[in-house]
Amino acid sequence: MTGGAPLPFGPALRQPDQRSCGAAVVVVARMLADPAYAERALPRFGAEVLAAHRRLTGAQDATGALQAPWPRAVGTPPWAVARALPRGPHGVRRARGRFEDLLRAVGYGPAALYVGDRWLPRHVLLAVGRDGDGPAARLGVYDPGSGTVRTLTRDAYADAALPLGRWRRPWFVVLPTRSAQASAASAA
Repeated sequence: MTGGAPLPFGPALRQPDQRSCGAAVVVVARMLADPAYAERALPRFGAEVLAAHRRLTGAQDATGALQAPWPRAVGTPPWAVARALPRGPHGVRRARGRFEDLLRAVGYGPAALYVGDRWLPRHVLLAVGRDGDGPAARLGVYDPGSGTVRTLTRDAYADAALPLGRWRRPWFVVLPTRSAQASAASAA
């Protein structure tokens, strides 16, 4: 796994506008989980992401449940991403100290990471792989802004110095609940 590596679908899958990164994460997660969906969605990736963004920021979430209002202009709410990711259920947690949980989540299902600056979360990434074990383990994340997989290290995560331009600080993680349960069991 190397920074800038493409996803297995061929061309870079970039978000079609400045606010649809969360929806792009949901669409790519679904593509990775469902090859038939990937085949249908790939040729119309931008349109698929924009449609997902409308659904995820509407009055009802992907499951039809009412959700708290969220202005579409600021992106996709974490609770909507949690409900829409495949192989759920998922839960939203603060990101601090959750690098190990993200590494572990890769084996259980898709996990998202909200990053931003010191004031606000502004971008969403999808955990798609890991490289290595122990202290040197690195996390591969799909970055919808570039459409590629980037590598995050434990130190950069802990120091809020992620190599993502101005979005350097982890804010929230959206984890499969099975990985959270495994984390709690291993801590006990």
